[in-house]
Amino acid sequence: MKLNIAVLAGDGIGPEIVAQALRVTQAVAKKFGHELHSTEALVGAVAIDATGNPYPEATHEICMKSDAVLFGAIGHPRFDNDPSAKVRPEQGLLAMRKKLGLYANIRPLITFPSLLDKSPLKTDRIEGADFVVIRELTGGMYFGEPQGRSEDGNTSYDTCIYTRMEVERILKLSFEFAMKRNKRLTVVDKANVLATSRLWRQIAKEMEPQYPEVAVEYMFVDNAAMQLIQWPKRFDVMVTENMFGDILTDEASVIAGSMGMLPSASIGIHTSVFEPIHGSYPQAAGKNIANPCATILSVAMLFEYAYSLGKEAALIRKAVEASLVAGAVTEDLTDDKSKALSTSAVGDWIVDYVNRVER
Repeated sequence: MKLNIAVLAGDGIGPEIVAQALRVTQAVAKKFGHELHSTEALVGAVAIDATGNPYPEATHEICMKSDAVLFGAIGHPRFDNDPSAKVRPEQGLLAMRKKLGLYANIRPLITFPSLLDKSPLKTDRIEGADFVVIRELTGGMYFGEPQGRSEDGNTSYDTCIYTRMEVERILKLSFEFAMKRNKRLTVVDKANVLATSRLWRQIAKEMEPQYPEVAVEYMFVDNAAMQLIQWPKRFDVMVTENMFGDILTDEASVIAGSMGMLPSASIGIHTSVFEPIHGSYPQAAGKNIANPCATILSVAMLFEYAYSLGKEAALIRKAVEASLVAGAVTEDLTDDKSKALSTSAVGDWIVDYVNRVER
């Protein structure tokens, strides 16, 4: 099969982790006889420096012509520390989501037995946790208009807007995910306060009869935030709006022991994007110490969702888990920093595993 992938490394640790993920992609493609073509493009702060635009039209054209996008991270301290900046790296991410129609962010959360002691939560609470958070990605507060602040700088405002179409399509995807898993769906909202949440709940209840096998529960976001920590194993598929999903998925990352282990897929109308959930981690940029596993696991999702290549995806997950068991990990996953491997050394280990194991 021909694999045509756009590679957007972005900022901070993005180039380092994407380089290792691309090596794994190449190794898997070769092992299974696929023809891989990858095209690099600019996004984020590096794109602003080069073109003045965090998501240049040339980058968008490359994404549209590709089967999938492998994405690293965006963000730079010089923009974070300048609230008056008119152009920001994060605008590139939002533009990419909007222009590619990436309405659903899928974030699986599983626990790795060898990393249970890395979580701040008790082992008996998290062992066996396995759920998926589906976050709406192109609506809500992050995209609502009007948005701005007063001329005197004393008042700011953001608008949260959702349409029936936006809610229905993300709920449909979530019900379908639940049907493929354990037939349990948690709809997270704030319907006791927010009008947009009441629309979400209304539509979800209207759709329930279409999926009679799915057990649906409704949970306010503050309660969901608490229960994620108290009883993470009670969840199977969770769906929520943009901002709530942003917050809850970062909270859920502590269950796995490190944000460096969590992949994601952004699915939509055009080309889908596969990326780690963590940010650009500028403090580690260029030091070869960042954990590449979330990005490598995102490649597993790429094979699975973009090409329906389940065996390739399974091999990547098997390789990552083997590296954890062997202690071939970066400094975020070991208490003895002297035994930590570099980003590239972890990549070496996983590529070597892919090359030597049976298909």
